[in-house]
Amino acid sequence: MTDALPTGSSAPTVLRIILGKRLKELREAAGIRLDAAAKALSVNHLTIRRMENAQVGLKVPYVKELLRFYDVGEAEVAEFIAMAERANAPGWWYPFRDALPDWFRAYVSLENDAEVIRVYEPHYVTGLLQTRDYARAVIGAGFPHEPEESLEQRVDLRLRRQELLERDDAPTLWVVLEEAALRREVGGPAVMRGQLDRLAEAVELPNVTLRIVPLAAGPHPGTGGHVTYFRFRERELQDIVYTEVGLTSAVYLDQRPDVVTHLEALTRVSLLAADHVPDPRTYLGNLRKEFDR
Repeated sequence: MTDALPTGSSAPTVLRIILGKRLKELREAAGIRLDAAAKALSVNHLTIRRMENAQVGLKVPYVKELLRFYDVGEAEVAEFIAMAERANAPGWWYPFRDALPDWFRAYVSLENDAEVIRVYEPHYVTGLLQTRDYARAVIGAGFPHEPEESLEQRVDLRLRRQELLERDDAPTLWVVLEEAALRREVGGPAVMRGQLDRLAEAVELPNVTLRIVPLAAGPHPGTGGHVTYFRFRERELQDIVYTEVGLTSAVYLDQRPDVVTHLEALTRVSLLAADHVPDPRTYLGNLRKEFDR
């Protein structure tokens, strides 16, 4: 993979990323160059590269021809084709595609298949733990000119994403929130009370950990902005870090030095938060009283 996942309507599923990597491994193991593989299909070499980088869907006839060209056994070909057909199937979020910015489509797929999700959020409560009222206020502020119907679709998508925390194979979610994110009044006192109650419930879940960085903690490695780290059950897929760039784009990093740097920063910030706020439940209860008005 490159250091940025493809986005847009063709944003890949995790399975498609893994199969693309496997195609590349099989080609290289067979000692076949990109241009030779392309010639076997009568296509441009960029088509092969895009397949390997999960930038396009995996056309089954192309995949069959490539695997046979790479001298892959029939049993493995059949298994690969079955997985390619699964990888090409639309994700559950497909009906919400109009509500997904191009640069965020890959994020939803990664989130859906992650085993571990670690989030640092300096501005708002992270999306996976937002209430409907809070989410609507945040999304409405971010899309002030959005028609009501489109706004509700974005809210519905955010709430649907949260269902992964209730699955039998739910990921481990580790969230570090800045105190400013919790003190920023979103939607009014009643909405904030409901949101703080939601967080208090979430920290009781066995797969959710919450850390809070108070303003008094001072500067730290996470002050650059929002970061999400993904680790996957499929060990063929390396860890990935997502960072937002401005209001209209994001970067997906999978090169080890980049991932390690961000993971170390997340760990240091989490330890700092635990030192300053060892009991998030008590903190949330006290803060909730400040919105009793």
